[in-house]
Amino acid sequence: MENSPIEKKYSKWIIILSIFIPVAVAFLFVVKLKDLGIDAPTLPFLPPIYATINGITAIVLVIAVWAIKNGKIQLHQNLMKTAIGCSLLFLVMYIAYHMTTPSTKFGGEGTIKYLYFFILLTHILLSIAIIPLVLVTYVRALAERFDRHRKIARVTFPLWLYVAITGVVVYLMISPYYQY
Repeated sequence: MENSPIEKKYSKWIIILSIFIPVAVAFLFVVKLKDLGIDAPTLPFLPPIYATINGITAIVLVIAVWAIKNGKIQLHQNLMKTAIGCSLLFLVMYIAYHMTTPSTKFGGEGTIKYLYFFILLTHILLSIAIIPLVLVTYVRALAERFDRHRKIARVTFPLWLYVAITGVVVYLMISPYYQY
């Protein structure tokens, strides 16, 4: 099956963003603005905000699937754009927080510690994988390749939902250890 002109047009951007975003986040997670000589205030208020945005993203995704299954195409399209917007807003806040604020160490012990790190690791790995999946799914809808859109959306949706929900779970598990 050959790609449409729209899919071809965006394929390079999908590859670039799918590589650039995780590399940039990893770099910016390690390098603080103070290390670069920039005196920026810490932003300790951001984690509950971006965790809430993750929760909103999860709710929007579920409603968007309901909408499309009930033939509400325009609602589905608007909700999916909202979910992408929420994810971008989350990403900006997440980067801003980690560039300005010292990392918080999880303080739990025993089984809860292993559970936390399992959830965190799967969240991180799938948040990297979800970038190209969301972009390809979205571009296939733009290209009106709905057969291919539906096929990849069946993979994208549960993974994106998992990433959104586990983002909230990770926040709830680490929040008692934040130093405000």
